[in-house]
Amino acid sequence: MANGIAEPKPGRAAQPSENGRKPRLSETVARKLRGQILAGEFEAGARLPSESRLTELFGVSRTVIREAVAVLAADGLLEPRHGAGVFVLDNRSRIMGPISSDVGNRISQAINVLEVRMGIEIESAGLAAERRNTSQEARIHEAFFDFDNALRQGTDTGKADFAFHREIASATNNPFYVEVLDALGDRTIPCDRTSPFYSPELLSADYLAGLQREHLAILQAISAGDPGAARRAMRAHLGAAQNRYRQRLAGQQANYLTTLPASSGGGT
Repeated sequence: MANGIAEPKPGRAAQPSENGRKPRLSETVARKLRGQILAGEFEAGARLPSESRLTELFGVSRTVIREAVAVLAADGLLEPRHGAGVFVLDNRSRIMGPISSDVGNRISQAINVLEVRMGIEIESAGLAAERRNTSQEARIHEAFFDFDNALRQGTDTGKADFAFHREIASATNNPFYVEVLDALGDRTIPCDRTSPFYSPELLSADYLAGLQREHLAILQAISAGDPGAARRAMRAHLGAAQNRYRQRLAGQQANYLTTLPASSGGGT
């Protein structure tokens, strides 16, 4: 990242879409920019790099950049302002559609998000173990060690955590796995400080170290090319997160019961 700008990582060549057509360059650029925006690499209200800088970062022409920006503007993610540049809009809920319509700050919603992730990421881990190429595996490792570095330095781990899961989804070579995670956005990592489900008691050093051990099991299975082990490791990881939230609900119930007055013997 240079001067706060997220530089695209080198990746695999563009793959044919579901209808067999190779994506246009503008579609590839739009997909990468969309992922960066939804992952929080460009904050709402931030101005994108200049058009000339974007052509350098993506290695494409100005026409390709303009087409990609037009796509994201139509999606409500970007707003070109004459003479000022292109700005990021806070419109992630519009991209998520019905997924976000009933998501608040409740623990029950965090459990629901994790349930959706289990339905997606268990299979994505298995597919990543089968399909990943060398550069994709390297990016999964990079995200793992980014998390580790943040943990050692005592800084936020949320972006590295999201990147780890997103790189696994990318290694399936099926773009829809990535799109679902991007749509969930900051709800994907419920323990991070930026998440609507954040809770300080869930962000202790011991808790985060436990997450990293679970990440390591997933990483080792993918690196070994063992799809069964990768699925089991991802299931254990996300299942453990669900259990932690269920324990919080049980704790809230117990605390509530201690505040009730003693029964007077009456009933309804």
